[in-house]
Amino acid sequence: MRARTLLLAVALAGGFYYFTSVRSWSLGPWLQPIGKTTQLWSAPQIAKSAGFSSEELNNIDIYKAANQATVNITSIVYREDWLFQVVPERGTGSGFIIDPDGRIITNNHVVSGGTAQLTVTLPDKKRYKASILGIDRRNDLALIKIDAKEKLPFLRLGDSDPLQVGQKVLAIGNPFGLNGTLTTGIVSSLGRSIEADGGRTLEDMIQTDAAINPGNSGGPLLDSHGNVIGVNTAIYGPQGNIGIGFAMPVNRAKAMLDEFQARGKISRPVLGVVTVHIEGELAEAIKLPAEGGLLIQRVERGSPAADAGLRGPQEVVIVGNYRLGTGGDLIVAVDGKPMTGNDSLQRALNRKRAGDMMELTIYRNGKTQKINVKLGSAPESF
Repeated sequence: MRARTLLLAVALAGGFYYFTSVRSWSLGPWLQPIGKTTQLWSAPQIAKSAGFSSEELNNIDIYKAANQATVNITSIVYREDWLFQVVPERGTGSGFIIDPDGRIITNNHVVSGGTAQLTVTLPDKKRYKASILGIDRRNDLALIKIDAKEKLPFLRLGDSDPLQVGQKVLAIGNPFGLNGTLTTGIVSSLGRSIEADGGRTLEDMIQTDAAINPGNSGGPLLDSHGNVIGVNTAIYGPQGNIGIGFAMPVNRAKAMLDEFQARGKISRPVLGVVTVHIEGELAEAIKLPAEGGLLIQRVERGSPAADAGLRGPQEVVIVGNYRLGTGGDLIVAVDGKPMTGNDSLQRALNRKRAGDMMELTIYRNGKTQKINVKLGSAPESF
């Protein structure tokens, strides 16, 4: 009996030792050994390499390629302070390389309307002075160039016309100086018009919820194939991203590039008329259709409008509180689109380049007729 008791005690002692020392590692995920080997974190028992979803892989691939062609642009403009002393004013923005020779698209406001000294920093930290080839103030775009010693990576320009609300987009830039930042989102809306600095209106903008902040301006907005479909341009409100950002459609930039290639410069199209919008009772009072349009108040000498035979006013009349030149042509539509406000003609010109044809529907002598005008050019100075 005593031997049996002794044997049982030995067995219990041995089992206790075995389970607390030798097999402590196998007590399962709920029990952990206490002592020097205790961990304060948990981990999978078998280490596995990270697995990415197809969406993540798409983001990663696009970023690796596009980030190499996205640059940081530093501008310095010399301005007078309140003591009338000339001091440097520094700004930053983004841009993207469009060919291996170092041409870069960015925003006009990033280059301060062509008045700034520009430094471009590549992702590999190499820095170059940049020259301005041309600016398009109407669409807040600029074309600049650096002279690198080697061929540079560049981005492909896509097509912004078939964009759809809801499609995925990616934005790359340098918000707040944080180089190479990627944000993702969707096309939130199309055809937005926003007011830019100086009271100008930027039309037909792409709205996106991909985070765009100060410093993103001029960077690329990409589709899921890595093609540029927009130029990140503006945010809603001055404080930064709140889920509403705007990009200029890339087809506007392509039109700018086509003009530069064809003419060696970028210029704004000119028609050569001064107009005022009238409608309703005011139009009827001077014997014009109530639907109204843009009544020509002046035709510039030697302008495309003059060459096309557009007519200015024959006399000046006072109608109510308005002083109007009457007897000239009433522009009812441009390229088939009605003229519904004072800015309608400018909006139509914003879609054109110098040398393009513009179809004007005019009301003259009680009849409607169409006149085709070849637009002229006004060189930009910077």
